[in-house]
Amino acid sequence: MKCFSTKTFSVYFFILSNFFVFAQTNLYTHADSLRGSITDARKWWDLTHYDLHVTFNEKDSSIFGYNIISYKTLDYYPLMQLDLMQPMIIDSVVQDKQQCKFIRDGSAYFISTIKTSISNNTTSLFVYFHGKPHVAVFPPWDGGIIWSKDKNNNPWISVACQGMASSVWFPNKDHQYDEVDSASVYFTASSNLVTVSNGKCKSIKTNSNQTKTYCWVVKNPINNYNIIPYIGKYVNFKDTFYGKAGVLDLDFWVLEGNIEKAKQQFKQVKPMLRCFEDWFGKYPFYEDGYKLVEAPFLGMEHQSAIAYGNKFKNGYLGKDLSLTGLGLNWDFIIVHESGHEWFGNSITAKDVADNWIHEGFTAYSENLFVQSVYGKKAGAEYVIGTRNAILNDRPIITNYNVNKDGSGDMYYKAANMLHTIRQLINNDELWKKMLQSLNQNFWHQTVSTKQIEDYLITFLNYDLQKIFDQYLRTKQIPVLEYSYSNKILKFRWSNCILGFNLPIRLISKNNIWIYPSEEWKTISLDDKNFIIDPNFYINSKRMN
Repeated sequence: MKCFSTKTFSVYFFILSNFFVFAQTNLYTHADSLRGSITDARKWWDLTHYDLHVTFNEKDSSIFGYNIISYKTLDYYPLMQLDLMQPMIIDSVVQDKQQCKFIRDGSAYFISTIKTSISNNTTSLFVYFHGKPHVAVFPPWDGGIIWSKDKNNNPWISVACQGMASSVWFPNKDHQYDEVDSASVYFTASSNLVTVSNGKCKSIKTNSNQTKTYCWVVKNPINNYNIIPYIGKYVNFKDTFYGKAGVLDLDFWVLEGNIEKAKQQFKQVKPMLRCFEDWFGKYPFYEDGYKLVEAPFLGMEHQSAIAYGNKFKNGYLGKDLSLTGLGLNWDFIIVHESGHEWFGNSITAKDVADNWIHEGFTAYSENLFVQSVYGKKAGAEYVIGTRNAILNDRPIITNYNVNKDGSGDMYYKAANMLHTIRQLINNDELWKKMLQSLNQNFWHQTVSTKQIEDYLITFLNYDLQKIFDQYLRTKQIPVLEYSYSNKILKFRWSNCILGFNLPIRLISKNNIWIYPSEEWKTISLDDKNFIIDPNFYINSKRMN
């Protein structure tokens, strides 16, 4: 079979390009739409496997290689969209030993693939590439490749690309809605360096040109941005964790000279895993193991190979984000980034606009860990303390299909929303069952906010929609206005969406619930010393 003619290919490309020009407002660019949308050139095929081969040349900051992309055909469409950011270049695309034509549109490549039948059979194409990837200036917040040196001036190489996207360094289907079912990576670098990646090491090959190729195999579905190389003077120690699915292999990779510090600091891993398996269910990637890998940046949730750069300190580089002191008792990067194995890696948002699913639940997991070690009261104090980091600058959920996430409040505002809902449900056994069931139901899946909202509403049997809308889709924090006189409490909601329906617990001689609306209500209350339960993330205003 042959690839499409140049004439046919150009017509389809013209139609596709003009569709995106008119589809978006001036707020977003054509490139944003290409990157963020499930385009016709994406949705007709389903990723199954990457076989990624990359050589890293630290002498000139270049890489080259090829990615064998395997997929199932779901429908027929003449073009396949792959992504690779400038200045990286796709050199050629080969399918069934035939060169396929392609056209580049910014970071998107539209490839004329060979037509295949719609079936469960997989098809592959070889994508050859090279270049000097964008270098991260301030990783992990500014994404790209990292050409670093350790304290002994040895090369130390990695990538941090969640925000920027994985197409910054290798060609792939760069959209969160579709994950490969498995992956094999072959990373080649200087023979005096060790290469670590996701999953488990299958082989190490010594080459004739003073390089070594390490093959790491991932057996579970994985996000593009989680596929990662760590290249440096690494040493390793191992342990095992006896968890809900049996024996979990623990591997710890740190730079030479840091192994004793790591052995002490990484003792926190087992209590963390025990806590999260209790709250969320079994660790999602037993077949691929659990690794902490020292990285030349603060941290990232790279699946089964978590980037660790917290300098073997407790807290967040020695600081407590909650300002309560509780955050100084444990290593933030170990706990937070490991929480992403459940939320972000196993359960993944289809669109980055819904990344609160990753960050909100994971930030919430921090206070569950505090609770597991220091008790429920301490856990509540921790999550309440994190409110000092909330900006309320813009909504947590922003526009879809343009590869833009919302406010950084997706971390602690979303966590406090979840903590508030827990108070509303007022049944910790049910709350834990919900978190466990959520992970079982959406195990290794990509999801939308609507799916998560609907699931919580159904499982908890409570209409939470207005609460989700208030905290996720606006930047306003609801205000409980109230007055108290002659044993009468008068109250209402303000600064809220229409129909906001969050009940509030009052702590008094006898704890009571009130049910504010936007209209004034009154109740009798024989306790002038009542307080509004601080576990609810709201503001309050006394009117007299």
